Amino acid sequence: MEMEVQGGGGMRLDQYLAGQLPELSRARIQALLKSGDILVNGCTAKPKTPVEPGMRIQVSIPEPAAAEALPQDIPISVLYEDGDVIVIDKESGMVVHPAAGNPDGTLVNAVLFHCGDLSGIGGVERPGIVHRLDKDTSGCIVVAKNDAAHLSLTTQFARRITSKVYLAVVQGRPREDEGTVFTNIGRHPVNRMKMCVVNPGSGKPAITDWRVLRYDPSTDSSLVMCTLHTGRTHQIRVHMLHLGHPLVGDPIYAHPQRQKAKPGRLMLHAWQLAFNHPQTGSRIAVAAPIPPEYQPWLIGLELPQPDMAAPACTADFQDLPDEDEDDAG
Repeated sequence: MEMEVQGGGGMRLDQYLAGQLPELSRARIQALLKSGDILVNGCTAKPKTPVEPGMRIQVSIPEPAAAEALPQDIPISVLYEDGDVIVIDKESGMVVHPAAGNPDGTLVNAVLFHCGDLSGIGGVERPGIVHRLDKDTSGCIVVAKNDAAHLSLTTQFARRITSKVYLAVVQGRPREDEGTVFTNIGRHPVNRMKMCVVNPGSGKPAITDWRVLRYDPSTDSSLVMCTLHTGRTHQIRVHMLHLGHPLVGDPIYAHPQRQKAKPGRLMLHAWQLAFNHPQTGSRIAVAAPIPPEYQPWLIGLELPQPDMAAPACTADFQDLPDEDEDDAG
């Protein structure tokens, strides 16, 4: 792509491009400058080059090199499996698919060993992957075993036919016992690792229903059940922060060292997942066992049983853009 600078006022080149290309991190832009894939007036430039009006900037983004995932004998906990799909209880700390910094040891490597060949489904980098959970989020994740199942599941996520319920532990106690957060979520303008609530017209709409299940005064923290109507990146983490109650153990959106509760992990668990079977159309509902770190908030508590039937397509949701590939964790 090519652009002509209209303003700039001496701003650093990498900073200017980060504002013009929000899909790229500043580190990625600096790497492209170093590799010569970004030219200014036809010449290579440095990240700190001052931007001036009239400059012509050419940006070439190389296609990512396909890295075929290899099977690895890594233990996984299977919640449901048949010839079309497999649902796994992902451990906190496990990356879903190979990427920079995590070339192996991922859920994909484990599933390939367990299921055999999944080539062609979702591409060589992420075979079978329909949605994702963050590394530190535990719980239900479904993987497709064939192309027909992959198409069906990706369509169900995009059209919000799936049902997703999470358990989170948040700092403090919300004023209300339950509620709904409906905002737009987009990339943070400064810290590209973060998402944030943005003004209408930017980002993507995100809807989270939440309900406090228990407050623990000894750690000043609350167990919250979150039901998702959309699946934006970091949705629950951003929405709880927006309410003033960041997740316990969240290294990105909170300060775990300042929190009284110290479970040693991000307290976000994809508890229940439901979808229509790709072949039969029957509703499949699966629950992942609640990790032991949640035990202090569960003593004597009778957990509610969420309705995991296919959600009705209301007018409020019909106008929303399709689901992100990243899930809310």
